[in-house]
Amino acid sequence: MSDMQFPIDSLVLYKTRAAQVVSQGDKLEIRVQGGDSKKVRPKDLTLIHPGPLKSLSELSPRTGEVQEALELLEGEPTTLTDLAELIYGENSPANAWAAWQLVQDGLFFEGNPQKVLPRSAKAIAATQAERQAQAEREAQRQALLKRIQSAAILPEDHKELAEVERVALGQQSKSPLMREIGRSETVEGAHALLLKLGYWLPTDNPYPRRARLQLVRPELSIGELPDERRVDLTGLASFAIDDEGNQDPDDAVALDGDRLWVHVADVAALVTPDSELDRDARARGSSLYLPEITVPMLPESLTHRLGQGLTEISPALSFGIRFDTEGNIVDTEIVPSLVRVTRLSYAQADERLDQSPLRELYELTQRYRQRRKHQGAAVIDLPESKVSVSDGRVCVTPFARLKSRDLVTDAMLAAGEAAGRLAQEENLAFPYASQPAPDETADPDGMAAMFAYRKRFKRSQTKCAAEPHFGLGLEVYSRATSPLRRYADLLAHQQLRAWLAGELPLDEPELANRLAVADTAAGEATRTERLSNLHWKLVYLQQNPAWTGEAVVVEKKGQRLTVMIPELAMDARVSGSGDPPLDSVLQLAFADADLPQQIAHFKILG
Repeated sequence: MSDMQFPIDSLVLYKTRAAQVVSQGDKLEIRVQGGDSKKVRPKDLTLIHPGPLKSLSELSPRTGEVQEALELLEGEPTTLTDLAELIYGENSPANAWAAWQLVQDGLFFEGNPQKVLPRSAKAIAATQAERQAQAEREAQRQALLKRIQSAAILPEDHKELAEVERVALGQQSKSPLMREIGRSETVEGAHALLLKLGYWLPTDNPYPRRARLQLVRPELSIGELPDERRVDLTGLASFAIDDEGNQDPDDAVALDGDRLWVHVADVAALVTPDSELDRDARARGSSLYLPEITVPMLPESLTHRLGQGLTEISPALSFGIRFDTEGNIVDTEIVPSLVRVTRLSYAQADERLDQSPLRELYELTQRYRQRRKHQGAAVIDLPESKVSVSDGRVCVTPFARLKSRDLVTDAMLAAGEAAGRLAQEENLAFPYASQPAPDETADPDGMAAMFAYRKRFKRSQTKCAAEPHFGLGLEVYSRATSPLRRYADLLAHQQLRAWLAGELPLDEPELANRLAVADTAAGEATRTERLSNLHWKLVYLQQNPAWTGEAVVVEKKGQRLTVMIPELAMDARVSGSGDPPLDSVLQLAFADADLPQQIAHFKILG
């Protein structure tokens, strides 16, 4: 189209905006609505009216006879010029622009300036109905947004808020609703909004669902124990020592002369490689222990059958270990067995440590502990606690420092070392646990030094290579005493059972594949347990807003202090004046908690 077809002061369409041609040249100079001037190519313009147009301000809304024009056209096409005359009586620039706006609107007409098509009554009615519905939806949307902004939602709003919940659970990354009200589209932002609206309560723990963990208990058939010879160890006084209320006692200890026996639930006798039970346990990786629920790795019926001390006589895979005077393992015997086990809590066992055989067991395991210390085992003694939830109320119970805990810990470590050494000697593919040494080692004294030292630790690993475990002070180690709760331990038992029976164990590549699957799932479970415990501790503080207690300064950065709260077994950051030394004790008062960000705020008293 030549420049002459766009006269000076003609009305043209530039993109979707009205424009006035003001000069001609290599390019056309136009003035668009708003006052800006541009130089454009003729092909970028559409002629609406040849003019003359005095000013774009003439283009104001018009009232005309739209229905009359539709009736006169009787469905026949027309031009924009004729349409402007039919509706407004004359084809002025302002009327042509008003007619074009009707075409652009698309309700009564459609097409282009050269060919305008009137729409049928049926099509017009359908569009009007859709626009009405859209207007109603928009009104409802605005009303919803207003209720959200004022935190006064209605039950029927829950369906709309489901998209926010999906963001809070990490199931989707975008939420138009959150964007419309100016909220950050993050899991924390969505969590905060759901709490504000009461859609979620503080007692809603999002972390298991965010991790997409299996929260349904396994209910698979467990079959019968194989008919095989078992060594009768029922004559030994054996003890399963656990926390009060423990429901899955994996292990028990006994003493036979100078031999330590560690009896472990013989899970591999019922959970054989590649069975349905095995595949399900592998996918779970471990049992999931949350303050509000426990989801076992294996069916509860299996735990009731094999848990140590849950029946009068328990089947076990027993590790018989002898030590020299320095605490070194000098002999290991592993046998399927039958044992008679008495269950004790740690507190009950502590009361009996001056009695035989617990006294001798404690002395023996202390010798083993001293050997590990001499070999560089890290001694980190930071507060620990148990968090439980009942009917929405949270209880935080600090773990007491009991000698019986040390007894059990070292007995289990000895069994793990013995299993690992035997596997290494027999060239058996095995799941070894290891931990590289930190870049700088130390012998920390005091809570602050232990806190700093722990931060230097490198992650432990489970793999098929036998490498030192720095934290435990062991050259070879395998976790082998919790097959009811951890799949890696179950794998160790499956390998040991195959070796004991003279059968073909899994080779290293296959073992590594299974270990990788289980380790990924178990790692997610461990992370979820940590996040969930902190979540419930914050809820505990919210439920006890007048909480006050002691805290130990473990780190200082200017006026910013990191403190450890022994009663809660949690660290927090506080701001304080002065310069309190490390390991000094402060009195704190709870201020508030941010559940989505997992932060508790405290005030320093005094």
